[in-house]
Amino acid sequence: MSRRRFFTDPPRAGMAELRGDEARHLTRVLRVEPGQKFEISDNRSVYLAEIAEARGDLVRFRILEPIDAAPPPVDVTLCAALFKFDRFEWMVEKATELGVARIQPVETVRSEKGLFEASRKRAERWQRIAREAAQQSRRARLPEILPAIRFPAALATEAAHRYALEEAAAPPLLGLIPTVRTPADTVALLLGPEGGWTDAEREQSAAAGWQPVSLGPHILRAETAALAALAVVAGVWMAGA
Repeated sequence: MSRRRFFTDPPRAGMAELRGDEARHLTRVLRVEPGQKFEISDNRSVYLAEIAEARGDLVRFRILEPIDAAPPPVDVTLCAALFKFDRFEWMVEKATELGVARIQPVETVRSEKGLFEASRKRAERWQRIAREAAQQSRRARLPEILPAIRFPAALATEAAHRYALEEAAAPPLLGLIPTVRTPADTVALLLGPEGGWTDAEREQSAAAGWQPVSLGPHILRAETAALAALAVVAGVWMAGA
């Protein structure tokens, strides 16, 4: 059975600490004891560690040895239009499992009114969801959950390959992925709202250099489209050139 993984503070003098709710879960629910082994990450490196102390809201780990952590196949930024928060949170969880490097919430013309302002109060919850998903999927690093921005600012997102997901006619995403690929590549995916892009937004994204792409003949929900695109990109880059 695979050991559970937790994100901790950076190790000091061979020790690392976990505090707060996660530490309380370990001490009060799992009832961990000194000597039990877990994997920990300081959001840079992964280690095998054993519990040295566990009490209340503090768990201290003793570093035993480093663990090799495979790098992600590609660095992906998901620029996702804001939509209903219950489904947006599900997307955050699953996108984290699929290896997204960062999620950039975006307000578009057809985003539901009020979501942009309300997103500020959700940021901490989204980060917690991403953290739990990263631990469950045994990632070495947490994804970034960035503050929401408006559509024109999102168009300035930098990446070597930038694709705008389109429900209208557009070339298939798979056909536009470069034949020569390396883990150093960067990809950005621009995901529209439930109501789709306006003609003006399409023109603006094209003028900014985003390539419109399709995921097939069916109209997908926003969260489904995001995960389908992430799976395609991760799978192709994992397969190598």
